[in-house]
Amino acid sequence: MDQIDHRIVRALQRDGRMTISDLADKVGLSPTPCARRLERLQRDGVITGYSARVDPAKLGLGVSVFVSVELERQERAAVDAFERAIRTCDEVMECYLMTGSRDILLRVLVADLAAFDAFLENRLMQIPGIRNLRSNFALRTMVQRDSLPAIRR
Repeated sequence: MDQIDHRIVRALQRDGRMTISDLADKVGLSPTPCARRLERLQRDGVITGYSARVDPAKLGLGVSVFVSVELERQERAAVDAFERAIRTCDEVMECYLMTGSRDILLRVLVADLAAFDAFLENRLMQIPGIRNLRSNFALRTMVQRDSLPAIRR
């Protein structure tokens, strides 16, 4: 990726709905070479998709919970089984395999405490192989970025 590719990516992170003409103007290209670069970035998997940013609270999902999971066994089969099971939980927005004292970190989005309790009892605690869970409720979001940081060379 060169500087123009980086400018294309940054511009689309700010506004993924802009036309090729507007994008070309922003990055200093004519529309045809800009469109070719954009197609290559998509084909190469640099740009993985487009979506609308939505305010979860306005859709009734105002409670964000970070759940640390400790597995009974830290072996590949146990991690794979957990990953397959957690992928079926729509409340889980992100799931990370971690280093340190906890094996997995989840970011869960729910409507309220009752919804989180139902998620715990009916979904998360039904997954075999969990030794321990620890939940932390987010009080407010202090920083949230949708765009990746610029690469400094």
